[in-house]
Amino acid sequence: MKRINIGYLYIVLCAMIFSFVEVALKFTSGMFHPMQITVLRFLIGGAVLLPFALRSMRAHGARFTRADAGFFVVLGFLFVCVAMTFYQLAVVYAPASVVAVLFSCNPIFITVLAGLILREPIRGNHVLALCLEAVAVVIIIDPFHARLDPLGVAFALLSAALFALYSVFGKKRAVRFGGIAVTSLCSLFGGAELLALLLLGHTGIGRALYSALGLTIYTDVPVLSTLTSEALPWLLYLGAINTGLGFVFHMLAMEKTNAQTASLIFFLKPILAPLFALALIHEEIHLNMWLGILCFLVGSGAAILPGIVEAHKKQKETAL
Repeated sequence: MKRINIGYLYIVLCAMIFSFVEVALKFTSGMFHPMQITVLRFLIGGAVLLPFALRSMRAHGARFTRADAGFFVVLGFLFVCVAMTFYQLAVVYAPASVVAVLFSCNPIFITVLAGLILREPIRGNHVLALCLEAVAVVIIIDPFHARLDPLGVAFALLSAALFALYSVFGKKRAVRFGGIAVTSLCSLFGGAELLALLLLGHTGIGRALYSALGLTIYTDVPVLSTLTSEALPWLLYLGAINTGLGFVFHMLAMEKTNAQTASLIFFLKPILAPLFALALIHEEIHLNMWLGILCFLVGSGAAILPGIVEAHKKQKETAL
């Protein structure tokens, strides 16, 4: 019983950390360039996770090979340079609460992609959840009133889908290395790749290339030169606490309960994040947003709760 209780504590702690990130990013938008905060927080977060990652690899008896390096180069690029770039842009163009709720769709994307790529079963409750969450997205977007910037919505959904793709491809290496090692290595590899792209943007060739490709967001991005004493605590929070400690709690939640129960984190996030946004940055939450959140929670419940019930039944049977 104590094992289950501490697991739920990790779930709540992780949900609170993950629910505050959009608000923190929105609050600090004037302190950092979007790509600057992205590269720094993942390099810091990956470094914070590294001791836990090495311990996990030792526990799994995993050896890092040349093939693994190639895998993490590709997966890190997908995670940091693509998915998290879209996520950061979503925070720029859309309210923090909207990004938080839309990004919380990623577990159902993971279910669908795992079914297509890893041949994991897709059950009727998953289809129902997908339909309900699609309805929730339409309600939140509210196309008849068009309060939201379509770019922000598109970036948020793209980031959720690409994060899900990263998670699905990361599952195979997670069996060998442990999930926390995959997160750390992808953060470090992806952060290093994004740093290389940003440094290229300081050269004449890089500026011309990015301009031709419409990627001027990578041009002349400051990395450390603009950091101030006011910005530093936020950087440490976003890197060490959110990207580092948040993922530690996530892994501990899965260890102390199970993967299905730990997915409650993304059930709590759509509730907590809008409340944080309302209280801390006075973001207006319209009625359609609350209705969308309600619909989203029903969909998430349909996807998550049967798995939790089944996992608890198996746990009781094992105990007997």
